[in-house]
Amino acid sequence: MFGNLTGLEIVYFIIALLISMIIHEVMHGVTAKALGDPTAAEMGRLTLNPLKHIDVMTTILLPVVLVIAHLPPIMAAKPVPFNPERVKFGDYGAALVGLAGPLTNFLLAIIGSILAHIFINGNIQLITFLGFFIQINVILMVFNLIPFPPLDGSRVLYAFAPEPVREVMAKIESMGFLVVLLLILVVFQFISPAIVGIENAIYNFVLTI
Repeated sequence: MFGNLTGLEIVYFIIALLISMIIHEVMHGVTAKALGDPTAAEMGRLTLNPLKHIDVMTTILLPVVLVIAHLPPIMAAKPVPFNPERVKFGDYGAALVGLAGPLTNFLLAIIGSILAHIFINGNIQLITFLGFFIQINVILMVFNLIPFPPLDGSRVLYAFAPEPVREVMAKIESMGFLVVLLLILVVFQFISPAIVGIENAIYNFVLTI
């Protein structure tokens, strides 16, 4: 979807991705605070300052290594911390915190589509940027909804899963973020056709708005 980008297109891609990831993470913190957990606010993470959200390992080094290895360039911002024990409604509140990020990406994709329709006959560079912005937000939404720890979808699954499933999810998440990301890459090879199909369906829907 993003192959053979020109120099300027790479800049657009990076800017759109950073904006989308940062707002995604901030909304996790905003939702957690609204549900009674001020952890993100106390740590200064409810900000759009990119320096607060960039992680050297997962935002910079990881995608570079994956590109060199000819693997999908997954990039992740520094996760906004929250304490599931402090949010209202227990596991269901934690699920709402998890859903906040992907739902934000869906809303951002819709906003991007609306702007693209408004400026359809305008600056071609703006339309190109908005095209990247819409695609990236759809991808972030669908990818993060995969119910595999530590992705956001796992919070939703955990809220409704039986205890044996919860124990397996806890063991996976305890393996560490980078190890889990590598596991996701392996699993993703098997589910990618379905994921791409869902992304295309949502992308086409968003463009009709």
